[in-house]
Amino acid sequence: MAPGRRSSTFTRLLRHGFTDPSAAERLLDGPELSPVRSDPFLLEALGGTADPDLALRGLVRLLEAQPGHTARRELLDTLIAAKPLRDRLLGVLGASAALADHLARHPRDWEALVTYEPRDLHPGVEEFERGLSEATDPVLLRVAYRRCLLSIAARDVCGTTDLAETAAELADLATATLRAALGLARAAAPDDAALCRLAVIAMGKCGGHELNYVSDVDVIFVGEAVGGADEGKALRAATKLASHMMRICSETTVEGSIWPVDANLRPEGRNGPLVRTLSSHVAYYQRWAKTWEFQALLKARPVAGDLELGAEYVAAVEPLVWKAAERENFVTDVQKMRRRVVENIPAAEVERELKLGPGGLRDVEFAVQLLQLVHGRADVSLRSGTTLDALQALAAGGYVGRADAEQLDVAYRFLRSMEHRIQLYRLRRTHLVPEGEADLRRLGRSLGLRTDPVVELGREWKRHAAVVRRLHEKLFYRPLLDAVAQLAPGESRLSPEAARERLVALGYADPASALRHLEALASGVSRKAAIQRTLLPVLLGWFADSADPDAGLLNFRKVSDALGKTPWYLRLLRDEGAAAENLARVLSAGRLAPDLLMRAPEAVALLGDGDGGGLEPRGRAQLEQEILAAVGRAEGVVQAVTAARGVRRRELFRTAAADIVGSYGTEAQPVEADQGALVDLVGGAVSDLTAATLAGTLRAVVREGWGDTLPTCFAVVGMGRFGGHELGYGSDADVLFVHEPRDGVDEREAADAANKVVSEMRRLLQIPSADPPLLVDADLRPEGKSGPLVRSLKSYEAYYRRWSLVWESQALLRAELVAGDEELGRRFIELVDPLRYPVGGLGDDAVREIRRLKARMETERMPRGVDPKLHTKLGPGGLSDVEWTVQLLQMRHGSTEPGLRTTRTRKALAAACAAGLISAEDASTLDEAWVLATRVRNAVMLVRGRAGDTFPSDPRELVAVGRYLGYGPGRVGDMLDDYRRTARRARGVVDELFYAG
Repeated sequence: MAPGRRSSTFTRLLRHGFTDPSAAERLLDGPELSPVRSDPFLLEALGGTADPDLALRGLVRLLEAQPGHTARRELLDTLIAAKPLRDRLLGVLGASAALADHLARHPRDWEALVTYEPRDLHPGVEEFERGLSEATDPVLLRVAYRRCLLSIAARDVCGTTDLAETAAELADLATATLRAALGLARAAAPDDAALCRLAVIAMGKCGGHELNYVSDVDVIFVGEAVGGADEGKALRAATKLASHMMRICSETTVEGSIWPVDANLRPEGRNGPLVRTLSSHVAYYQRWAKTWEFQALLKARPVAGDLELGAEYVAAVEPLVWKAAERENFVTDVQKMRRRVVENIPAAEVERELKLGPGGLRDVEFAVQLLQLVHGRADVSLRSGTTLDALQALAAGGYVGRADAEQLDVAYRFLRSMEHRIQLYRLRRTHLVPEGEADLRRLGRSLGLRTDPVVELGREWKRHAAVVRRLHEKLFYRPLLDAVAQLAPGESRLSPEAARERLVALGYADPASALRHLEALASGVSRKAAIQRTLLPVLLGWFADSADPDAGLLNFRKVSDALGKTPWYLRLLRDEGAAAENLARVLSAGRLAPDLLMRAPEAVALLGDGDGGGLEPRGRAQLEQEILAAVGRAEGVVQAVTAARGVRRRELFRTAAADIVGSYGTEAQPVEADQGALVDLVGGAVSDLTAATLAGTLRAVVREGWGDTLPTCFAVVGMGRFGGHELGYGSDADVLFVHEPRDGVDEREAADAANKVVSEMRRLLQIPSADPPLLVDADLRPEGKSGPLVRSLKSYEAYYRRWSLVWESQALLRAELVAGDEELGRRFIELVDPLRYPVGGLGDDAVREIRRLKARMETERMPRGVDPKLHTKLGPGGLSDVEWTVQLLQMRHGSTEPGLRTTRTRKALAAACAAGLISAEDASTLDEAWVLATRVRNAVMLVRGRAGDTFPSDPRELVAVGRYLGYGPGRVGDMLDDYRRTARRARGVVDELFYAG
């Protein structure tokens, strides 16, 4: 052959799918294959396998392992002459390196693939028991198990059996293996065997007759005494037998292990006895079992030992399984289970998870099992432990849409087939899709993807996972719409009672009202109803994921009634991916955001991701520009301020929606990990919005009364949380009003004008209307409520020089110009800087006075009947504790540390840490407590629609606050414990820095 030219064999090998044709050519030219190297059927059969290179290497190893020339020739002759054997043997060798290893160790086991009788096509437990019958010890049992597994894998890779049949055969082989292992355990301890009856109940995929190639085999043991034997002795004997049986299957020998036997689904899990009597099992399930345990019992099936006792067990627990949906905590448990799993997957593996990841196998299995629990109590046709059989029964009964069920069936089969082929390669328990190209190529080819296996596999996997993700939630809700809609003749639908049961199971407290809302939204033949029928199954799932699904659905109906005839509304929800989920989260998270939206439903456009949407809060300059422009266009002061308040309401909704979406997370946007960032977002946005509203109102009042120029310069100074950029949704605007007469204007005239401006601003911002009022509080002014509302700059200067108290200097730490004359505001700040940042710091008397005031406030202002440890403002470790501690540091060191000269608590705390005035650990403790307390206050306002400083007493509202803070269903206690712990740690720092420092 000329140099550089490839042999014809090399080219043929490439064409048949070999990736290393040079190595394959050498193997084909070797002594083992010399008799058949030119046989066209062999090369074609190798090319038809998942991995031709792997299959060829495995075949050469098998030939090398044959005991002599005659045995080798027998194998080759059979391989060439018998196509069934050729396809089966090479198919296994090309898909499973582990089974190739087994054949190399046991070179005559290839003969198990020769027979091709009808009874060999679909063997059951009896056939597998015969295959294991000669195993007299654990090592031989492993060898016999692998021999049987070889035949299952051969039928699978050749397409003789489909996914469901393969999974059933694997479960039957597991059943036979458990029986054989128990037989060995009994033979090793005949005295123990004589004392007891022991039933082995298969659970999980083995019980459901849908086992994987490599999986833990979940079991539960039931034991009883034989005759008059002592029960305690009998249970100890049964426990020994059960333990020995588990070791026989699980322990590693020279032939490896079979699979782990896992008994952790038993009552009390690992902490409970391995074997219980039937009555003990029943007592546990009646009194203590959790919902997930009844879900697990859906698949319980007696498989080994005393099958009569096993049947008694199933008969005893089955009625309890079908009553699980009536349990008081069923809804909460279901919500917890539905939120399961993904956060426990390492981040690097989420995208490769076939089982637990989004759109994975668990999504299908969970959805099917939940629907079985809800509807199986009234419909015995649903009581199958096999996922695909149960899905088919649900579709036949109208509990699941037929088209949805068909798509899920196809997707589930594909994903399970991927899982099977991944596990088959090394016979290792894994649910991760491999990353290497060679592994992906073999996997794709094993599933019949031959043109471009890696690309095709990725595309098909993502497509089927997307189907599962899209449908697994709709599975619950689409039949609810069919129950209230017009269906084609012959179509099955949920009965009203079944629809009610499902809504209750999914967290709806008033299913009758929910069905009425669904009927109003989705019935009819209009385009609007058709779009609603498409949207609602997904929306209902998002509502059910909240603390108040009923409110979410009711609010959605109200918004739809208000906007249903506007063409952009439904188009927005249908076409903009984020809008529908954002709306669902906002409508079901509490009262405030829906109330703001209902007053002007067109604000729903903000929830989209198009040009008119976006939840990013707008800056103060942009807000002020819009409000001043609206004021300029208005006719009269009332209309002008109404326009300003309308912008405020819309922007409050935008901020609340951004906060809710960031706290709950959506498919497009994960939960905001930095809780402080959410606090800063709300505080900054609401403070900027309040400042812009005051600026617009001031402009409107001045224009109405005096035209372009007021007789006096006028400024509004923000105080408290307003000056600190820390306003919450329900906060008043704490301010000081300052003026300075213009040149030539009489002081009395100037003061009268300033007072009229203040009175009119406060009146206009509180006029009852569709927009929330803005309460302006000037109580932090000199002399408090007894002093004048407005003072001139000279009056402030005289007061602060002669009469100022230490608490007033402390309050001025938050002073910042928010509206009005900038030059006057700057001069006011210059006036108060020496008071709030005194040169040389605070004297001992001033420090003692601040501490005395703080202690007095803690005792006098705490509301009666409130748990102080849960009061976010005045309680130990609450907002007041942190803020007074930071403010004491500012007054003591602000004159020498420029970083402390800020109105913002978190910024001042960071500056104190940077200056070495507080340790990083203590600063972090105080910051965490302050952020958490602020988040709780924001949550209370969002949930209740009115401000509050402590956790709500209403259980549903408390759960909603927990959801906002990231606590799932059933974790209210954890939330309260975490708050107490965080506040207690902060109080320890406060005691050290504020009271003792």
